[in-house]
Amino acid sequence: MENKKKRLTGLPPKQGLYDPAFEHDACGVGFIVDIHGRKSHAIVKDALTILLNLDHRGAVGAEHNTGDGAGILTQMPDKFLRRVCAEQGIHLPELGKYGAGVVFSSPEEAEAKAAQETFEKVAAEQGLAVLGWRELAVDNSMLGATALASEPRMRQVFLERKAGCTDEELSIMAGAGLSADAAE
Repeated sequence: MENKKKRLTGLPPKQGLYDPAFEHDACGVGFIVDIHGRKSHAIVKDALTILLNLDHRGAVGAEHNTGDGAGILTQMPDKFLRRVCAEQGIHLPELGKYGAGVVFSSPEEAEAKAAQETFEKVAAEQGLAVLGWRELAVDNSMLGATALASEPRMRQVFLERKAGCTDEELSIMAGAGLSADAAE
């Protein structure tokens, strides 16, 4: 008897918002957006639901509660950041004039201080002013022994945009760009 199943090969045709020209490999990635750019806590809740359903995305190791992690990317939560920064004496300029990044460092105070000093030196060399740092709230109660043994200190840094700096440049400098320069 002849096999009548049709094999799916290639990518679907361009349709609606989908364009096969933008396809690339990705492991366990989920997207949820408001196409009109409206901010909503429901979007964050839905993103967390996606994350919970992508168990393998955390690269689970021998311990079920140790992995390399996963997260969500959101718009800048300006109102929230203004509130928590004001509580710590950090003054943020208007939205769009600052960037925020998460810095992972050694949990050892002396090493973390040295990393902060290096970060601030490189930021100044790039013409960026560091507005302040804040400790991030973490809940590590679910982490396995292996993850706990290598858990970094996590802090948020705020940078003021220099004149003529594009959004892309600010993002790069707030993240990997500064870190890569500092490591050299």
